Amino acid sequence: MSLQIGIVGLPNVGKSTLFNALTRAQVPVASYPFTTTDRHVGVATVPDHRLTDIAALVQPERIVPTTVEFVDIAGLVRGAHRGEGLGNQFLNHIRNVDAIAMVVRCFRDGDVPHVHGQLDPETDIQVVELELILADLTTVERRLQKVRSQAKSRPREVAAELGYLERVQEHLQGGQGVRLLELSEEEMGYLRDLNLLTAKPRLYVANVEEKDLPEGGELCAPVARLAQREGAEMVSLCALLEMELAEWPEEEAAAYRAEVGVEGSGLDVLVRAGYRLLKLITFFTTTGGHEVRAWTLSQGSTALQAAAKVHTDMARGFIRAEVINYAELMAVGSLAAAREQGRLRVEGRDYLVQDGDIIHIRFQV
Repeated sequence: MSLQIGIVGLPNVGKSTLFNALTRAQVPVASYPFTTTDRHVGVATVPDHRLTDIAALVQPERIVPTTVEFVDIAGLVRGAHRGEGLGNQFLNHIRNVDAIAMVVRCFRDGDVPHVHGQLDPETDIQVVELELILADLTTVERRLQKVRSQAKSRPREVAAELGYLERVQEHLQGGQGVRLLELSEEEMGYLRDLNLLTAKPRLYVANVEEKDLPEGGELCAPVARLAQREGAEMVSLCALLEMELAEWPEEEAAAYRAEVGVEGSGLDVLVRAGYRLLKLITFFTTTGGHEVRAWTLSQGSTALQAAAKVHTDMARGFIRAEVINYAELMAVGSLAAAREQGRLRVEGRDYLVQDGDIIHIRFQV
């Protein structure tokens, strides 16, 4: 499956503009709240020059990048968990994403009214976070009710889960997201089943004015401080500029970004932050002259797990992995030269895959 990122925020913060820039979708954008009245899902290819470089050497018939899926839902407002506004209707659509990107308005624009009448990024974050906390609290209390009922007949069996749920409930009631709570492996198991919104890794996206690039400007500062306290990722970008540049020829867009001091597209910046946040890497496979493909994998994964990512038969019949890293391949100039020079390493199923590895799996079923 693709990496999935859910996009949340108040109305009029630029969520749909950002979504359009990332996915080249045509979601309606307007200067009034609740333009987004349904969830939107878009898939974007992950920019990676290494895939292009490897393909230039191999000359395959097909080049297949890895992808990231973005899910944009209606803006959240105070009381969303009770049904205010529209966002609560779509919270379930982001319960299965890998991470949540909270878009925070850090731009001034008199033509785009702020939903609360006053621009304050820190307060805006608190409003959205509270709605996610209250939505999670409803989920936890519903589960608690069920477990307490079970405890009447088999108290020992559910004691651990009951204690964990009460601990999570107390944490949420204190106004803290579950991702900030230290949990054991056993407790993490219960957590995965609940798919709590505040347990998901957080990426803050400060939507700034073009003139404030690349640092982000003064409005961006409290967002950066909050992200640092939480150990979260934070990026600053101008969603409006990114949407405009998405329509430009690639070389012209890159040249303009360089002028304003921005390294890479908004998609590139977000994906890199998402990979850091979730501790992901990319490995590559080649199948003769037919295909070069990029794959997303968790850091610390083995060659056997990488094989399973490609196809279950490869994992089931795994014999060995032939591996060369991107930098080494570029240095020797071709896979044939790497083979002739003995640069292709033979690794077993327990080999820890490194970012940029090109892997050929030998298997038999």
